[in-house]
Amino acid sequence: MKKSLYIAAAFLCLFMNVQAQKQAIDKVVAVVGSNIILLSELNQQYGFYLNQGNPANERIKCVYLQQMLIQKLLKQQAEIDSIVVQENQVDDELDKRMRYQIQRMGGQEQLEQFLRKSVLQYKDEMRPDVKEGLIANKMQSKITENVSVTPLEVKKYFETYQKDSLPDISTEVEVGEIALYPKLSKAEKQKYYDKLEAMRLRVKSGEDFGFLAKSYSEDPGSASEGGDLGFFDRTAMFKEFTQWAFKLKTGEISPVFETDAGYHFLQVIERRGEQVHARHILVRPQTTPESLSRLKLKADSIYNDITVKKMPFAFAASTYSDNKETQYNGGMMLYADNVTARTTFIPVEKLDPSVFVVIDTMKIGGISKPVAFSTPEQAKEGYKIFFLKSKIPPHKGNLAQDYPKFKERAQKEKEDRVVSEWFEKRKETTYIKVDEEFATCNELKLWFKNEKK
Repeated sequence: MKKSLYIAAAFLCLFMNVQAQKQAIDKVVAVVGSNIILLSELNQQYGFYLNQGNPANERIKCVYLQQMLIQKLLKQQAEIDSIVVQENQVDDELDKRMRYQIQRMGGQEQLEQFLRKSVLQYKDEMRPDVKEGLIANKMQSKITENVSVTPLEVKKYFETYQKDSLPDISTEVEVGEIALYPKLSKAEKQKYYDKLEAMRLRVKSGEDFGFLAKSYSEDPGSASEGGDLGFFDRTAMFKEFTQWAFKLKTGEISPVFETDAGYHFLQVIERRGEQVHARHILVRPQTTPESLSRLKLKADSIYNDITVKKMPFAFAASTYSDNKETQYNGGMMLYADNVTARTTFIPVEKLDPSVFVVIDTMKIGGISKPVAFSTPEQAKEGYKIFFLKSKIPPHKGNLAQDYPKFKERAQKEKEDRVVSEWFEKRKETTYIKVDEEFATCNELKLWFKNEKK
């Protein structure tokens, strides 16, 4: 007994030593109002920068620290203005970031080795930061929500360009698509239903839900976490999923049901008002050669309706396309970069290579024959019919052809100006302190200038 107590005490001392060393290594590098930024947080950002294959450059920390200062200032104002974000929004952003990091690292195991912790632990640690970032973004959107530009302002913005500095606009195209996914017959679906029903009965008989989810679930976002989806509201999931999640009591398990993603069954873990915490197991039915043969006949029939019977492409897209993003947009594909809003004009270099190969030799107004496609990352395959609506050759930017682009740029410039003015006012009335270690950062000079003692 005494020996056990001695060992426990030794481990406790060791633990306290480690914690003390961590605290000694870490320090506060900046204060904004009542918010602090730790060196460990900054180093973590820099670690991910290096992990993405970028060259070592300590000056990058200046940029990251500036971004963190801005975020803290926005967060502080958001608290004053009672701006909040929903927990399911935080969950979605966390899942998106984890998928990106796992992809960058070449797998979950590699990411966990880099982090020296599980993805689930990391998500728990990241949650406050992600939530803060979403709140800051919402605050910034509020600052610029009433900013708009007039045609005269767009013209004045365009005139700020020297003739030889006008942007080169590459070839752009407007492309429509009708995407067709195979549908399995009832008999073809039955084996997947039976597989999941057998798994559900195993859970009902006492087997561990989390273990089965990790072993068999085909949902890449939750399988590694035992099928755990966290909290979500009525808008976050497929309607069939939502119906069962909000119908069941805590601990209850649903029957097997179908959504566009496949077959599921779920268990409710906890309920908080209009938020449900649940876990699930998903099985995705696989396409069969027979279902693809049936789909090819359907695609050929639609192609015939458009080219021979002169059915308008937009009508055919709204009637037949399985792509919900383009179905009610006349089938037109959309594009957006970091400057311009979503538009139907797509630079050819931004097109999926498989699409470019098809439309490259088409004439304006042309319709392609059904083309087989496969997207392994989305577990989808089927046929697509393309429509080349227009094609604009490369040219120097001008208002006649590129008014929407210059309008977006003028809008962005005006929004940046409004945000900068807002920051200047807030910095004058907010306590700000940045560690002298970063005094040589050009990006942070204004923050030192505006420090409040």
